[in-house]
Amino acid sequence: MGSAKARKGGKEVAADPAAAVPGKGEKLHKVLARSGLGSRREMERWIEQGRVRIDGHEAKLGDRVAEGQRLEVDGRTVVTASAAEVRCLLYHKPVGEVCSRKDPEGRPTVFDRLPKVKSGRWISVGRLDFNTSGLLLFTTDGELANALMHPAAQIEREYLVRVLGEVTEEQMQALREGVLLDDGIARFSDIQPGGGEGANQWYYVVLMEGRNREVRRLWESQGLTVSRLKRVRYGDLFIPSKIKKGQYQELGEKEVATLYGMANLPVKEAVAPTPGDRRRQERSVGKRGVRGVVGRRARGEGRGDDRDGNRGKASRNAGSGAAGGRGRSAGAGKDAGTGAGKDAGKRAGKSARKGGGRGPGKRAS
Repeated sequence: MGSAKARKGGKEVAADPAAAVPGKGEKLHKVLARSGLGSRREMERWIEQGRVRIDGHEAKLGDRVAEGQRLEVDGRTVVTASAAEVRCLLYHKPVGEVCSRKDPEGRPTVFDRLPKVKSGRWISVGRLDFNTSGLLLFTTDGELANALMHPAAQIEREYLVRVLGEVTEEQMQALREGVLLDDGIARFSDIQPGGGEGANQWYYVVLMEGRNREVRRLWESQGLTVSRLKRVRYGDLFIPSKIKKGQYQELGEKEVATLYGMANLPVKEAVAPTPGDRRRQERSVGKRGVRGVVGRRARGEGRGDDRDGNRGKASRNAGSGAAGGRGRSAGAGKDAGTGAGKDAGKRAGKSARKGGGRGPGKRAS
C-alpha cells in the first residue's frame, strides 16, 4: 500500500495510515485479538499504551487496518490471521514436550509436529505442563482460543489421573468442596474412581478452569502424589482412540462449529487442509481418518500409558465415569447457545446416554 502524504506548516509529511483509509478495513483491536495476542480489551490497553504501530506510525484507539498494512507490537511484526476462515486441530501431547514455541533448554515443543499455516499462526487453547499428556486444541483464531480459555465460559476439562497413596472419602469430599491453594480456592466439580492396584489408583476428575498445575496441586494439598496425568476431554471434545501420542487430527466443519458453540461465538468457515498436510496426516493416523471427536467417549481410556500395566482397569471400574458418563458433557453443548452449540449438545447427550455405565469401551484414549 502506497504511503499517504499530508501538508503541515508548509511541509509535506507522512499522514496517519489509518486516517488514509477512513471507514475501510477492520478495527485494529479485533485484528490483534484474532492474531492470538490477547483479548480485545487487552489489545485496547496496548494501543492506549503506545505499544502498537501501523506502517511505522503509532496507532490510536478506533484505528482501522486494511489488508497489506504492516502491524507491529513492541517493535515486532504481527502475523495476522484470516477474518473469515479458520483452521483447528486436536493434538495428542506426549509427556516431554513444552507448550511454548521455543524452549531455552532446547526441549521439543508441541508446535514442532504441527502443519504449517498460510495465514496467521497456530495458537494453543490452554497449556499442559511438561509431564502431562493428552488433549491439546489449536486454532488460527485467537479470539476463539481466548474465549475457550476464559473462566467465564465454564468449560469442563476432564483428566485421567493416577494417584500414589490411599485416598479417603473425606479427602475426596474436601477436593469437591474446595481447597485453598496459593492462588485461591480450587475444586474438582467431579471425581470418579477409575480402579487400579495396590498403592496406585486411577481417578477421573473434572475442572472448570485451567490454572497452572491445578490438578497436581489439588491432590498434593491432601498429601497425595500424582504419578500420571492425562487430559482426556475439553468441553465436548474427546481424544479418539486412533490418535496416538504425538499425532494430530484437523477438525472438520462439525467439530469447528462445536468449538464456536462452546465459546458462544459466530461460526467461521473451516479451511480444508492442503493436499500435503492431508498426506502427512494420513501417514501418521491412517487413511480412514478419525471418528468420535465430539460428544462421545472413544475406546481405550483407562490405559494411561500402555507401559503402566493397567490395560483398561480404570475404565472397567469407572462405572458411569466423570461428567461425560452421566451426560453432563452434553449439557455444556446444550447451554452454549443456539445453532451449532445445541446440535453438539444433542449429539453429546445421545452418546452419553447410550454409553453411560458401560465400562471399558467408552472413555477417550
